[in-house]
Amino acid sequence: MGCVFVSDKQDKYIKQNSRGTSQLRLFLAFFRVGVLGYGGGPGSIPLIHKEVVDRYQWLSDEDFGDILALANTLPGPIATKLAGYIGQRVSGVLGMINAILAVIMPTIVLMIVLLTFLSSISEFDWVSGMTAAVIPVVGVMLGVLTWQFFKKAGDGIGWIKTILMSAAVLVLLELAGVHPGIIIGVLIILALVRRDGKPQAEGEGS
Repeated sequence: MGCVFVSDKQDKYIKQNSRGTSQLRLFLAFFRVGVLGYGGGPGSIPLIHKEVVDRYQWLSDEDFGDILALANTLPGPIATKLAGYIGQRVSGVLGMINAILAVIMPTIVLMIVLLTFLSSISEFDWVSGMTAAVIPVVGVMLGVLTWQFFKKAGDGIGWIKTILMSAAVLVLLELAGVHPGIIIGVLIILALVRRDGKPQAEGEGS
């Protein structure tokens, strides 16, 4: 895969293949992603690829791979990041807004409709039981995801460091009340400082 930044050649490809693209087609492409993208971000990626690469040919496979690689390094939902960037590339600022609205609208509408419906019948016992039954399922899903992150960290930096860092973060979050964003920001800064300092240290030792 090439560089994660879109080159002039790639940008020219995007503009050539998106020429004459209507806002309606852009909206429908990402609206379908929003409707069918069950399972979160990973489930949306192949749908976006199908729309922008296979169906409309707004991007090449290489372009899509580069953009996806860059999007995965940034915070936020992957579907909205891809929608915003591709929409802007295809049809400017209006296309960016259009694509983002299209990909998030189905979820927002469904949430409003479902929550309104459940609220109107919340006095029934079977509704309370149904909503309560969802809680342990969500807990298990989050537990599985937590273990996957924990295992990935253990394989990457070692299990001892992972356990010690996890314990320290737990203390900071639960006992000290530190905001998670502050902890993440500090860790990112430390990682950058360590990365920048490593070549210098190696150079001094040689």
